[in-house]
Amino acid sequence: MNETLSQPTDNRAVLLEAAGVEKVYSIERVKIQVLKGVSLSVRAGETVSIMGASGAGKSTLLHILGGLDCPTAGSVRFKGLDLYRLSNARRTDIRALRIGFVFQSYHLLPELDILENVMLPAMSRFGAWAMMAKHRKRACDLLASVGLAERAGHRPMELSGGEQQRAALARALMNDPEIVLADEPTGNLDSKTGDQVLHYLFALTRERGHTLMLVTHNEAVGAMCETRLVLQDGKLAS
Repeated sequence: MNETLSQPTDNRAVLLEAAGVEKVYSIERVKIQVLKGVSLSVRAGETVSIMGASGAGKSTLLHILGGLDCPTAGSVRFKGLDLYRLSNARRTDIRALRIGFVFQSYHLLPELDILENVMLPAMSRFGAWAMMAKHRKRACDLLASVGLAERAGHRPMELSGGEQQRAALARALMNDPEIVLADEPTGNLDSKTGDQVLHYLFALTRERGHTLMLVTHNEAVGAMCETRLVLQDGKLAS
């Protein structure tokens, strides 16, 4: 499977590459190796699922691919840039502006309303305050696209779990990222609500041409993606 992924069969450019990624955690005197030389490549516009048993390292791999957690060994390249050879500031810029994250827990700030939560990623950009009206309109449009136009002024705790996750999806798309990384986005939801969130996730990323990488333990969800990767004992199964 790795060999196939490293040699794309269509003309879409390779967006994200990992080579020999390892991750070792040290707990007191014990070392636990979670990832053992993972290599993969993902094309622009591709949908990829990462599957595997609980504790297989799926979330760890996704966090490393997204610039959130340094690998112990190996490299991750985003459009040819080696993420972990960049300065922390440059990596943070790439993570904030070009990568969108959707987590199992929604991570919405309770003191802000939903519109303000969706706008947050744009507010870290230079000159954001001068473009407030533009950012507000984009956030409103994104909330409408996930069926939450009427909930913009509500606080997170006034929304259901499914509504909070849809708001989190809108927030992930705020800066028009090139790739969206979703870590068990329906893990806290019942099947019906989860299906609704998945509908929005796939429809919006496909419509806007975003690449999507999705961690899931659900075979049916994994089958919705073009490419399915399976992590087993810290390695990609062949």
